[in-house]
Order: sequence, then structure tokens, then C-alpha cells
Amino acid sequence: MLIEAAEVVVTNPDRNFVTLRLTTDDGLVGLGDATLNGREQAVVAYLAEHVAPLLIGRDAHAIEDTWQFLYRGAYWRRGPVTMAAIAAVDVALWDIKAQAAGMPLYQLLGGASRTGLLAYGHASGRDLAELSDSIRALQAAGFGAIRVQTGVYGVANDASEVWDTAAYLRDLPGVFEAVRAEFGPSLPLLHDVHHRLTPIQAARLGRALEPYDLFWLEDCTPAENQEALRLVRSHTTTPLAIGEVFNTIWDYRSLLQEQLIDYARSSVTHAGGISHLRRILDLAALHQIKSGMHGPQDISPVGMAAALHLGLAIHNFGIQEYARHGERTNEVFRQSFTFSDGLLHPGSAPGIGVTLDADAAGRYPYQAAYLPIARLRDGTLHDW
Repeated sequence: MLIEAAEVVVTNPDRNFVTLRLTTDDGLVGLGDATLNGREQAVVAYLAEHVAPLLIGRDAHAIEDTWQFLYRGAYWRRGPVTMAAIAAVDVALWDIKAQAAGMPLYQLLGGASRTGLLAYGHASGRDLAELSDSIRALQAAGFGAIRVQTGVYGVANDASEVWDTAAYLRDLPGVFEAVRAEFGPSLPLLHDVHHRLTPIQAARLGRALEPYDLFWLEDCTPAENQEALRLVRSHTTTPLAIGEVFNTIWDYRSLLQEQLIDYARSSVTHAGGISHLRRILDLAALHQIKSGMHGPQDISPVGMAAALHLGLAIHNFGIQEYARHGERTNEVFRQSFTFSDGLLHPGSAPGIGVTLDADAAGRYPYQAAYLPIARLRDGTLHDW
């Protein structure tokens, strides 16, 4: 079974998405997500001008060889653009292979290890009252775990926001005290720092949040400096999640081998696809570290479906981020995965269970868009 066509589809139903569509000589179509928020066109060019021509005529079943060909054969390795492009090819090929087998993809990955995947949603508010309303709305929608953001981080909609570290460190423990008082001790609560603290600040925050029993504290400090996590780890027992901006197993190696984190946060879309993220999570499993795959709205339904198949199959699944897509996105990407009673499931359709409506996609052309930025009160650019 040979790859006959490779097409890159860019559409913006609710936001920009980049999808690779591979077609085989016997008519099977596989989809892969290559969305890189704010840098979509860089991946489009990488796929369309460099990768797609190399795929024509290749054996669609040779997933591992194709992965190695795209990673090693280009000489220039790693990085978000390269790994998103490789991920799209990898997922599309797994989609094709599972369709050819007449099975949902998770069956080819070893079968289901659980009945469904615990998902968390995003609650935010400018004050405690608004935050409480957001949490209750997520509970009503079926979420059994909730990420809590308020005030100084989590509610900005503009291109720029002002960040005040001292106010954040002072106020956040009180937020969690109030949430626990209202919603009780059993609701799993998560929080995302978004790389905004120094190591000692992160250690201080982790310790201050210990009484509120967080499921995890995410991206507490920029993890490119992996030694920083040794300091954080030595000062707090709050579980740590890291890795949504990581692209390869090499980014994780020290963090996993030294057990400096508890959850690996990479997405299928940005970490080289199912093949490579499986390698990362297998290494994590050796060190009792679980998955916490990235699942924001800029991961398309194709990328989300791939994550669900992988999460259902692996033993060391932890939790799945789930930011629900809008109606227009669901019109473009028809999906078989479901969310019920707090659990996600990829469904039983052959392949990954997502189809692309080309006509609908064509109604929503690409629109240039960028991520927000954050500045300190004195104007210094900070991490967003």
C-alpha cells in the first residue's frame, strides 16, 4: 500500500488548524495534526515544500522507517516545526494502518488499558465569585477534575497582559483555600503557572499549596533549565507537571531519570506523533511518571483523537487536558470520540475516528493570529 497523495489543509473555523491528509493507492485517507499555534505557516511550508514530496510512493505501512527517515534523514533535528511536521505524518500513517486493519487505533497499540480517560477542564475568573461559577459550570458539563486559574493569570483575552509575581504568590494560596472550602477535598484541582516563576519562587509556591492537595502544579518554572526542578523538588511534595513545550525524549531525559516531575505534558501533535510520544511515556513509566497530555483548543480534533487512542492503551495514563472545540471546528472535523461522566473515549471507528469535511474547511480560510504576551509592571517582557 503506497502513499499516492499528500495534501496540507489549512482552515480557521474557530482558530487556525493545519492538517496533513495522506491518501493511499487503494483509497484510504489518513489525517495528522500539524498545528503550531502562532507559527502555523512555518509548519505548512515545511510539510508542503519539504516533506510531502518525499512521501509519494513510500510504503504507508512502514511507519517506523518513515519516522526515522524524516527525523534522521533531514540532518536538522528536533524543534517544534520539525516535530509537528513529523507528528502529522506519523499520526496519518497510524490512521491509515488502523483503517486497513478495520480497527480503532488503540487496538493496534496494545488494546484498551481502561474504560475511559479522566479529563480536566479549565476554570477561570477575575475574582472568586466568577471562578466559582466557572467551576460549577464545568462540573455541570461532566468534568471530574478542574484546572483553576484566577485574577493574575488565566483570564487575559488581549494581546498583552500585565504580570505581578508578588501579587500572584501572595494571592494564589488564598484562592485554593476558598475553592477547597466551597467544593470540598475530593475534587481534583490543577494549576498552571505557565513558566512564570524562578526556581525558588516555584518552590515557595509548591510548599504554600501543599495544604490544598493539588493534582498537579504545571510548568512552575521554565523547564529548559532542568536543574531548576531539583531545587523545586527538594522543597515541596506538590506533584509537578512539565513538558507541553517539549518536543523530544531528549528534552525529558534528566527530568524522567531523576524523577523530578510526576506528569509528562507533551502532546502527540508537538512531540513527533504517536510513535515518539509513546517512547517518551515508556521511559516515564520506568520511573513511575504518568501522562498528562496537552489538550488545548489549538490541538485540533485530529490531534486530540490521537492522544485519546494513545492514552487508552498505555499503562501509565494520568489525566487528559480537554478544552472543548467550537461548533464550527466540529463541523470541519467530524469525530467519533466521546465525553461522558468525566471520561473521554476515542470510539470504535476504524483508524483515529476523525474525518475532514473539505468543503466546510474551505469556508474558513487562514487568518494570521499570534499568542498573547505578558509584561511585568515596569514593561519588561515576561513568559506567557
